[in-house]
Amino acid sequence: MARPSSIVAWLVLFAAVGCLDARGEVSLNNMFGDHMVLQQGIANRVWGRAAPGEKVTVTIAGQSQSAAAGDDGRWEVMLAPLAEYGGPHTLTVKGSNEITFKDVLVGEVWICSGQSNMQWSVNQSNDPDIEKAAANFPQIRLISVPQVGTQEPQGNFNGAWQVCSPQTVGDFSAVGYFFGRQLHQTLGVPVGLIDNAWGGSAADAWVKREKIAAHPTLKAIHDRWTKLEAEKPNDGQMKGNQRPGNIHAGVLAPSIGYGIRGVIWYQGESNAGRAHQYRTLFPFMIQSWRDEWNLADNKDFPFYWVQLADFKAEQAAPAESDWAELREAQTLTLDALPNTGQAVIIDIGEGKDIHPKNKQDVAKRLARWALAETYKQPGIACKSPRYAGMKQEGAKAVLSFHDVAGGWRPFDVAEPRGFTIAGADRKFVPARAAVRKDGAIEVWADGVTEPVAVRYAWADNPDCNMYSGAGLPLTPFRTDDFPGVTVGKE
Repeated sequence: MARPSSIVAWLVLFAAVGCLDARGEVSLNNMFGDHMVLQQGIANRVWGRAAPGEKVTVTIAGQSQSAAAGDDGRWEVMLAPLAEYGGPHTLTVKGSNEITFKDVLVGEVWICSGQSNMQWSVNQSNDPDIEKAAANFPQIRLISVPQVGTQEPQGNFNGAWQVCSPQTVGDFSAVGYFFGRQLHQTLGVPVGLIDNAWGGSAADAWVKREKIAAHPTLKAIHDRWTKLEAEKPNDGQMKGNQRPGNIHAGVLAPSIGYGIRGVIWYQGESNAGRAHQYRTLFPFMIQSWRDEWNLADNKDFPFYWVQLADFKAEQAAPAESDWAELREAQTLTLDALPNTGQAVIIDIGEGKDIHPKNKQDVAKRLARWALAETYKQPGIACKSPRYAGMKQEGAKAVLSFHDVAGGWRPFDVAEPRGFTIAGADRKFVPARAAVRKDGAIEVWADGVTEPVAVRYAWADNPDCNMYSGAGLPLTPFRTDDFPGVTVGKE
């Protein structure tokens, strides 16, 4: 039974909320607040709630935009593009009451999303002491969205923008911060970072449930969960990060529509057992986000992700691998959608730890994509080499590649490592390889007289060593389309 003082406190709070509702005071989503960053160069949506029919006016940097709240109390205005980087500005929202947000910057806004390797904080990464000591970047702003798993779309969240400093950066996403810092230092503009990552999350949970249910093949995910829900599993499953739609409704929904430049994403471990399905699910998720954000000036906003790192025991012998198949599904997404990019980190993982501490290099490879492709900075390489084609020359398979900037640079030893080869029997064996003068790589093995397929870095944790001259690792690949171990595990 509640104590009398607690009952009184709740009655006072209820009365206060009732008074606010009765007056219909204007309120805003918590994406808007002191120290926020508005995306430069696009129309920025500002929204909140007020009394039905109430006129709301938003003013910033010499412009004012007005709208009336609808019957449901929701209002929304579109700010004309803000062309000049910088600030600080003051943003004022006025209806029956007036709200003022100070220290508002105009800059580059990125969402930092995925599972635990994106959530992993600066405190948990390499050199947290010196990284935090150097984090005096008042034009970098940080905001985190709490982990709420629900099927009911949330209109708001508990969070606020913070100025980046040694005191605030420690608990923020390490990949997100290091990525944003690189952009800020290179471009010289303000940067806003929105961290909504949730460790262990499945990609299914980041997509609106109704969309999964309506998809011809992904519907199997919805049907499986419908059965689980009927069986009344524990509450943790219902509020967790695996249930389709849960994170979309609980974490993503409050920020959908906020002006952004793009998204960086690090996820896939939780979907590795269903890697073949990820070929469909991952691009479907990306396109769903783009459609729902509906940014008039940035409809196909950049979406850059991290390919799965090497993990588990290092494997010298050829082996099937669900992690290799998930990496392949990620790579295939490059061809499925425009304005996408993949940071290959097959060399940065730790066999003993699914959370490698070197988040600085991960972020740099993501930042290369943004700087080269989004911001058109000259002279910056971003694309890892990718397999292009194979031809047979006697007992050798000769492979060609795209994006070998600066030629090949095998690491540690001169001979390329990480290749396997198979004949008509489809039995892969370790292979030798050599780089030709024209940049092609020839692959062969004793006993394989007529090669039909080659694989590279095809394992959970492969022994591989090929880089471009720009220092970017060769993307793991296979030349075959033999059924993998995750086919049929939808």
